[in-house]
Amino acid sequence: MFETVFLGTSASAPSIHRGLSAQVVKYNEYRFLIDCGEGTQRQILKSGIGFKRLNNILITHGHLDHILGLAGLFSTLSRWETIEDVTIHGGKYALERIHNLLYGVQIVHPQKSQIKINLQEISPGVIFSDESFQLTAFSVSHRGPDCFGYLFEEMPRRPFLSEKADALGVPFGPQRRELVNGSPITLGDGRTIQPEDVLGPEKPGTRMVHVGDTGRTDNLLEYCQGADTLVIESTYLTEEEDMARQFAHLTAAQAATLAKEAGVGHLILTHLSRRYRERDIYHEAQSIFPNTVVARDFDVFQTRRGACIKIEPENRN
Repeated sequence: MFETVFLGTSASAPSIHRGLSAQVVKYNEYRFLIDCGEGTQRQILKSGIGFKRLNNILITHGHLDHILGLAGLFSTLSRWETIEDVTIHGGKYALERIHNLLYGVQIVHPQKSQIKINLQEISPGVIFSDESFQLTAFSVSHRGPDCFGYLFEEMPRRPFLSEKADALGVPFGPQRRELVNGSPITLGDGRTIQPEDVLGPEKPGTRMVHVGDTGRTDNLLEYCQGADTLVIESTYLTEEEDMARQFAHLTAAQAATLAKEAGVGHLILTHLSRRYRERDIYHEAQSIFPNTVVARDFDVFQTRRGACIKIEPENRN
């Protein structure tokens, strides 16, 4: 299960109700901050999620409305000393701008800061994984080089069939865990139980895709195919499609068409221009892909296999 906290949902400049691009994706003990627009540190505080375990920052591209908040964030972190090291994952161009932002004007002083900042240049492919999930970066087309989207994907698993284990006399405890992990066990009476004896057919894991700014969708289909949730920009309406093309952004209709063609379960729109009303963006997308929502700052969504649920404030941890 992946949980996404929307910290900023405005395009290019903040509005009264929307901050600049930033989201946090949670998975088990991991937290990934995707982009860090100006004011993100305040949005983190206001959201209540805090700064702990924000050890990985994923940058979609190097435009200032997606990275300018890093200066304030690291200035705060260096004073509070809540994190020992942070890795910023991004393309070469974005990392060069971030290096200049943090060190060029000494927002972070290398000799004085207690935080180790790792600037990790990425290329398309798996950039982070453990035994339960993997994170894949893929190229997107926007203005400038080295722009990326991100696919969060749980590993496929075979469910443990308790009734079969009971029938075979497998005791509760570590031996059941060994079978789940794919190792055979030997019972007290000498019988050997294979994982295949107690595991069901393999089931795919949850898949969630995050796309920042992009001007094309045809090159995204393979990554979005069958995703449980697609989070993607929706900067313009169709009435200004020419402007969207000029600045390499999407209309709500284009985002919805991608969701429909890729067969995703749920579509969440973000990166909204201040020129439009939220309901107009929603109606344009929803007419093409009914299972659409428009994210607001501080919205929280949980994505599970086949489901995407908005978590209301009173039900949040």
